[in-house]
Amino acid sequence: MAETGKPLLIKRYASRRLYNTETSDYVTLEDIAGFIRDGREVQIVDLKSGDDLTRQYLLQIIAEHESRGESVLPVDVLNDLVRSYMGGGASVVPEFLQQSFAMLRDGQAKMVENMSQMNPLAKMPGFDAMQAQQKAFMDAMTGGWSGGDKPENAAKVKEGGEDLDAIKRQLAELQDKLSKLK
Repeated sequence: MAETGKPLLIKRYASRRLYNTETSDYVTLEDIAGFIRDGREVQIVDLKSGDDLTRQYLLQIIAEHESRGESVLPVDVLNDLVRSYMGGGASVVPEFLQQSFAMLRDGQAKMVENMSQMNPLAKMPGFDAMQAQQKAFMDAMTGGWSGGDKPENAAKVKEGGEDLDAIKRQLAELQDKLSKLK
């Protein structure tokens, strides 16, 4: 089993192919994006020179998603990023973005925690399944930026996750039970 505490090492060969050192196979940019969505940190290095290429590849992943119409960043944010790169002095934008994403992850984790502690519906049968569905929805809507859960918890949710039909069935059962309570 891979150690999730340290970054997943990806080596780029001269042929530009990317090699996952944990599984000993070649990976694509989409595979790397999947690792990141699953909560893994990655490090991409050039095999020959040892240069760290992580930033370059992460930007490429974002650019490819944006070009396919999967827009996450509004145009004015992209303009601000370009301005921060083109400005002569030191920019506060990178630090601001880092702090903003940290606050987003913390806020999402606290929201999920508060929902389970303060909600009187938490004792209702099937609430756990509904909460797992809500968390999956939030993760999908934030494009995997959740980061609030530890990677090992994210893996447990994926392993124990239910398919869409089962969730729909449970939701219908909950709606039926709620209508009977009225």
